[in-house]
Amino acid sequence: MIENKVAQSGLITIDLVDWVSYLSPMEIDLAQWLYEGLILREKPFRDALKNVDWEQYRDCDVAVHCSTDAIIPSWAYLLVGSYLSEVGARYYHGDCEAVDRILTEKCIEQVDLTPYMDGRVILKGCSSLAAPETAYLAAVKRLQPLVKSLMFGEACSTVPVYKRR
Repeated sequence: MIENKVAQSGLITIDLVDWVSYLSPMEIDLAQWLYEGLILREKPFRDALKNVDWEQYRDCDVAVHCSTDAIIPSWAYLLVGSYLSEVGARYYHGDCEAVDRILTEKCIEQVDLTPYMDGRVILKGCSSLAAPETAYLAAVKRLQPLVKSLMFGEACSTVPVYKRR
Protein backbone atom coordinates (compact mmCIF):
# COMPACT_ATOMS: atom_id res chain seq x y z
CA MET A 1 0.00 0.00 0.00
CA ILE A 2 1.28 3.46 -0.92
CA GLU A 3 1.33 6.02 1.88
CA ASN A 4 0.77 9.71 1.25
CA LYS A 5 3.41 11.11 3.59
CA VAL A 6 2.63 14.69 2.55
CA ALA A 7 -0.99 14.28 3.68
CA GLN A 8 0.19 12.77 6.97
CA SER A 9 2.77 15.51 7.61
CA GLY A 10 0.27 18.08 8.86
CA LEU A 11 1.48 20.66 6.37
CA ILE A 12 -1.08 23.23 5.29
CA THR A 13 -0.67 24.53 1.75
CA ILE A 14 -2.08 27.93 0.82
CA ASP A 15 -2.54 28.98 -2.77
CA LEU A 16 -2.57 32.78 -2.51
CA VAL A 17 -4.54 33.00 -5.74
CA ASP A 18 -7.49 31.71 -3.68
CA TRP A 19 -7.05 34.59 -1.22
CA VAL A 20 -6.88 37.32 -3.84
CA SER A 21 -10.23 37.55 -5.56
CA TYR A 22 -11.13 40.83 -7.19
CA LEU A 23 -11.47 42.25 -10.67
CA SER A 24 -8.80 44.57 -11.96
CA PRO A 25 -9.74 48.20 -11.33
CA MET A 26 -11.20 50.46 -13.95
CA GLU A 27 -9.17 53.55 -14.70
CA ILE A 28 -9.71 57.28 -14.96
CA ASP A 29 -6.71 59.11 -16.39
CA LEU A 30 -6.97 62.86 -15.88
CA ALA A 31 -4.54 63.41 -18.77
CA GLN A 32 -7.47 63.16 -21.18
CA TRP A 33 -8.77 66.52 -19.92
CA LEU A 34 -5.52 68.47 -20.00
CA TYR A 35 -5.40 71.56 -22.21
CA GLU A 36 -2.50 71.11 -24.65
CA GLY A 37 -1.39 68.16 -22.53
CA LEU A 38 -0.19 70.46 -19.75
CA ILE A 39 -2.90 72.36 -17.90
CA LEU A 40 -6.15 71.39 -16.29
CA ARG A 41 -8.60 74.24 -16.75
CA GLU A 42 -11.43 74.24 -14.24
CA LYS A 43 -14.49 75.19 -16.33
CA PRO A 44 -13.81 72.82 -19.28
CA PHE A 45 -12.91 70.08 -16.79
CA ARG A 46 -16.16 70.52 -14.85
CA ASP A 47 -18.13 70.51 -18.12
CA ALA A 48 -16.36 67.34 -19.28
CA LEU A 49 -17.10 65.54 -16.01
CA LYS A 50 -20.81 66.29 -16.43
CA ASN A 51 -20.71 64.36 -19.72
CA VAL A 52 -18.99 61.23 -18.39
CA ASP A 53 -21.15 58.10 -18.13
CA TRP A 54 -20.51 57.54 -14.42
CA GLU A 55 -22.77 54.48 -14.35
CA GLN A 56 -19.96 52.45 -15.92
CA TYR A 57 -18.13 52.80 -12.60
CA ARG A 58 -21.06 51.73 -10.39
CA ASP A 59 -19.86 49.49 -7.55
CA CYS A 60 -16.40 49.14 -9.17
CA ASP A 61 -12.86 49.70 -7.99
CA VAL A 62 -11.42 52.68 -9.85
CA ALA A 63 -7.83 53.88 -10.21
CA VAL A 64 -7.69 57.67 -10.55
CA HIS A 65 -4.43 59.18 -11.75
CA CYS A 66 -2.72 61.32 -14.36
CA SER A 67 -0.38 59.50 -16.72
CA THR A 68 1.59 62.64 -17.62
CA ASP A 69 3.91 64.80 -15.54
CA ALA A 70 1.35 67.62 -15.42
CA ILE A 71 0.70 69.14 -12.03
CA ILE A 72 -2.90 68.32 -11.17
CA PRO A 73 -4.61 70.47 -8.54
CA SER A 74 -6.08 68.57 -5.60
CA TRP A 75 -9.58 69.84 -6.32
CA ALA A 76 -9.57 67.87 -9.59
CA TYR A 77 -9.27 64.59 -7.70
CA LEU A 78 -11.97 65.77 -5.30
CA LEU A 79 -14.37 66.42 -8.17
CA VAL A 80 -13.77 63.01 -9.72
CA GLY A 81 -14.18 61.39 -6.30
CA SER A 82 -17.46 63.22 -5.81
CA TYR A 83 -18.90 61.78 -9.02
CA LEU A 84 -17.59 58.31 -8.22
CA SER A 85 -19.13 58.44 -4.74
CA GLU A 86 -22.55 59.00 -6.28
CA VAL A 87 -22.38 55.63 -8.07
CA GLY A 88 -20.92 53.71 -5.13
CA ALA A 89 -17.49 53.27 -6.66
CA ARG A 90 -14.48 52.48 -4.50
CA TYR A 91 -11.76 54.76 -5.77
CA TYR A 92 -8.08 55.10 -5.10
CA HIS A 93 -5.32 57.43 -6.17
CA GLY A 94 -2.82 55.70 -8.41
CA ASP A 95 -2.56 53.79 -11.65
CA CYS A 96 -4.03 50.30 -12.07
CA GLU A 97 -0.85 48.60 -10.88
CA ALA A 98 -0.77 50.62 -7.64
CA VAL A 99 -4.46 50.00 -7.00
CA ASP A 100 -3.98 46.27 -7.68
CA ARG A 101 -1.45 46.23 -4.82
CA ILE A 102 -3.90 48.00 -2.51
CA LEU A 103 -6.72 45.59 -3.39
CA THR A 104 -4.45 42.57 -2.96
CA GLU A 105 -3.51 43.68 0.55
CA LYS A 106 -7.17 44.35 1.40
CA CYS A 107 -8.15 40.84 0.29
CA ILE A 108 -5.47 39.24 2.44
CA GLU A 109 -6.39 41.39 5.45
CA GLN A 110 -9.90 39.91 5.32
CA VAL A 111 -8.88 36.23 5.36
CA ASP A 112 -9.80 34.28 8.50
CA LEU A 113 -6.50 32.89 9.76
CA THR A 114 -7.94 30.69 12.50
CA PRO A 115 -7.29 27.44 10.56
CA TYR A 116 -3.58 28.27 10.35
CA MET A 117 -2.98 28.95 14.06
CA ASP A 118 0.13 27.05 15.20
CA GLY A 119 0.28 25.33 11.84
CA ARG A 120 3.10 24.40 9.51
CA VAL A 121 2.18 26.47 6.49
CA ILE A 122 3.44 26.41 2.92
CA LEU A 123 2.75 29.34 0.63
CA LYS A 124 2.35 27.62 -2.71
CA GLY A 125 4.95 28.60 -5.29
CA CYS A 126 3.38 27.26 -8.48
CA SER A 127 -0.21 27.87 -9.36
CA SER A 128 -2.50 28.13 -12.35
CA LEU A 129 -2.20 31.93 -11.97
CA ALA A 130 0.75 33.80 -10.54
CA ALA A 131 0.11 35.52 -7.23
CA PRO A 132 1.67 38.99 -7.07
CA GLU A 133 4.65 39.58 -4.75
CA THR A 134 2.41 41.95 -2.80
CA ALA A 135 0.28 38.95 -1.86
CA TYR A 136 3.27 37.03 -0.52
CA LEU A 137 4.46 39.96 1.58
CA ALA A 138 0.99 40.59 2.99
CA ALA A 139 0.56 36.88 3.77
CA VAL A 140 3.88 36.70 5.64
CA LYS A 141 2.95 39.80 7.63
CA ARG A 142 -0.33 38.21 8.74
CA LEU A 143 0.75 34.58 9.13
CA GLN A 144 4.15 34.83 10.82
CA PRO A 145 2.82 35.86 14.26
CA LEU A 146 0.43 32.86 14.24
CA VAL A 147 2.17 29.87 12.70
CA LYS A 148 4.82 27.43 13.91
CA SER A 149 6.59 27.54 10.57
CA LEU A 150 6.19 29.21 7.23
CA MET A 151 7.60 27.87 4.00
CA PHE A 152 7.47 28.66 0.29
CA GLY A 153 7.14 26.17 -2.55
CA GLU A 154 5.58 22.74 -2.76
CA ALA A 155 5.29 20.05 -0.09
CA CYS A 156 8.02 18.03 -1.80
CA SER A 157 10.42 20.97 -2.02
CA THR A 158 10.07 23.96 0.29
CA VAL A 159 12.17 26.98 1.12
CA PRO A 160 12.04 27.78 4.85
CA VAL A 161 10.89 31.35 5.52
CA TYR A 162 10.17 31.39 9.26
CA LYS A 163 10.29 28.99 12.19
CA ARG A 164 9.07 29.90 15.66
CA ARG A 165 11.72 29.47 18.35
